[in-house]
Amino acid sequence: MNENKAERNKIEQNKKHSARLIELDYKKTNIRAGLIAFAVMLGFCLYGGVNVAVAAAAGLIYFGIKNLKITLPEKANPLWAALEIFLSAIMTEHMVQYLLLDAELREKISVNHTRWNVLCCMVFYLALLVITAKPKIACMIGHIFLLSLAGINYFVYQFRGNEFSFGDLKAASTGLSVAANYKFVLEDRAVYVILLSMIYVAFIRKLNFEFKKKWMLRISAFAAALVMGIYVGIAAEDTVMESWEQKGTYRNGYILNFVLSIRDSFVAEPDGYSKDVVEEISKEYPAPENKGSEDDPTIIVIMNESFADLSVISHYGFETTEEVTPFFDSMDTNVIKGYALSSVFGAKTPDSEWEFLTGNSMAFLPSGSVPYQQYMSKKPYSLVSTLKGRGYSCISMHPYYASGWSRSKVYPLLGFDESLFIDDFDQTNIMREYITDQELYNKIIDQYEAKTSDEKLFILGVTMQNHGGYTDYYDNFQNTINLKNHYYSDVNQYLSLIHESDKALENLITYFENVDDKVEIVFFGDHQPSLNNNFYQSMNGKGLSGLTLDELQELFTVPFFVWTNYDSESKDVELTSLNYLSTMTLKQAGIELPAYNQFLADLQEEIPAMNSRAFYSKSQDEFLHYSEAQGEDADLLNQYNILQYNNMFEKEKDKDKNLFPYYETSD
Repeated sequence: MNENKAERNKIEQNKKHSARLIELDYKKTNIRAGLIAFAVMLGFCLYGGVNVAVAAAAGLIYFGIKNLKITLPEKANPLWAALEIFLSAIMTEHMVQYLLLDAELREKISVNHTRWNVLCCMVFYLALLVITAKPKIACMIGHIFLLSLAGINYFVYQFRGNEFSFGDLKAASTGLSVAANYKFVLEDRAVYVILLSMIYVAFIRKLNFEFKKKWMLRISAFAAALVMGIYVGIAAEDTVMESWEQKGTYRNGYILNFVLSIRDSFVAEPDGYSKDVVEEISKEYPAPENKGSEDDPTIIVIMNESFADLSVISHYGFETTEEVTPFFDSMDTNVIKGYALSSVFGAKTPDSEWEFLTGNSMAFLPSGSVPYQQYMSKKPYSLVSTLKGRGYSCISMHPYYASGWSRSKVYPLLGFDESLFIDDFDQTNIMREYITDQELYNKIIDQYEAKTSDEKLFILGVTMQNHGGYTDYYDNFQNTINLKNHYYSDVNQYLSLIHESDKALENLITYFENVDDKVEIVFFGDHQPSLNNNFYQSMNGKGLSGLTLDELQELFTVPFFVWTNYDSESKDVELTSLNYLSTMTLKQAGIELPAYNQFLADLQEEIPAMNSRAFYSKSQDEFLHYSEAQGEDADLLNQYNILQYNNMFEKEKDKDKNLFPYYETSD
């Protein structure tokens, strides 16, 4: 009898326990937490322009969850953990894509890519589970981290126009230094994601279950993460990282695309690479002695921040209240002038600087990478080292912080004798919040006037005046140029800034027209600005997505010129690219080309323009992706890749000394 009674009591207790898997656990402290959460939610809703009713509903749901008590049967803990991680990964992946993409773009992500994104989330959660041994902690940290990563991408895309990738992490300090100059806007999608995440975290916190054998949990989680990681790695082996056509990477999904950016941060040897192959190519280009001449001109290079001709992206034309760059447009004597492809749009200035100085191309490096911060060797071959070998004094100038893009470390490696940064300029000469082009040019003139009569001078000036964003209003700057028939405040401000750059450029050229010494001035924009998406829609009918390859390259086209104050060749160049400009600089200066620049000159004859996206095939008369290269195009590009790899990634003793000498001083 007693045994039967005890068994009945046990059954009754089990029934009560089963009935109370979920029960109310009201506490007064939850009222305060609920009110704080509601206030936060209301703030996000008002800032994002979302109906207050949404905040009220979210607040009620949050308050309801806070007053729940969830008790799960311990015997099923492995099942609960698996379900928690699996469902959390699905929800996180969906919320990331919802945050970053419009509905029509989300639909373009294939089922396979969606699956791989979910698996990437699961691998991350499982890795955290190995560390924490607590499923709810792993899920909360994982969800917050991945949503934060997507949030960073959400804002980065607003002002830069392309993805935030693994390669950007090393550039975080530079990005933060200019972030205050951009206006960030929360769309309603972002608000919904924030509200749902707050509710999700509140719910996950209620799932309390522990594992007694934590070592077994860790081993199981590690094994599962390893299997899933290997599967995704194999399945996505041929998937190419994309970061330029649309935010959220509607072809891959953002989480997968970020993982691919990690994979692509490691540069492998190109096909057919060997030192013997490098030597065979090198034999075709005998290096000159590189001895300086009294006839060598002063060389001044200006990389002008965001300087662009927006007409290159306009299929319908647009009018302004007055001419934007009248002086630049009027230059027609002793000048090589035209357009060049940059490898970046809206940001990543040092990539353009690196392509110009080294003659190398971003085409053979992972998307999103920054060579200045990732791949700079102790003695990189460059225009600087070539000119040092001819006895030039080399000076770099950038009227901003020395830490930006690691320039304070890179410039000495390149061989600059002196580098001037923001503290070396008159900081009362500012436009908006940046030192003006004119102030930089004044400093260039000061350096020129301070040189000795027999001193040869090379100056690199990197401007800051036109840096984005262009949405704020300033007491010290008023628009002088406006669009006709359109109103985009950021475009009007940008065009007005370029107009001021044109005035400063005229002053610089006018000064050097009247000096007795030979002077060569090279000028180019680093990239196009990132402007209102609706402006691009009005210019090309598509905006920034769904572009053909030709249309895409229009966004990466910048103007340039090579001018001398003495008689020299004048011609218009329809299109080239920044990696060829240093070779053109040497040729126009009358300097015999070093071996590597001889190779680049030959390459330019067959492939006149190239960047990180594609190359222009002279034989095919069209832009092609690198995977589509055939015949001589493919051979030349592969040789270029091989030489660049030797230049950048071999140890100093294994670099080809004929192609890549480094001149500490002149003979």
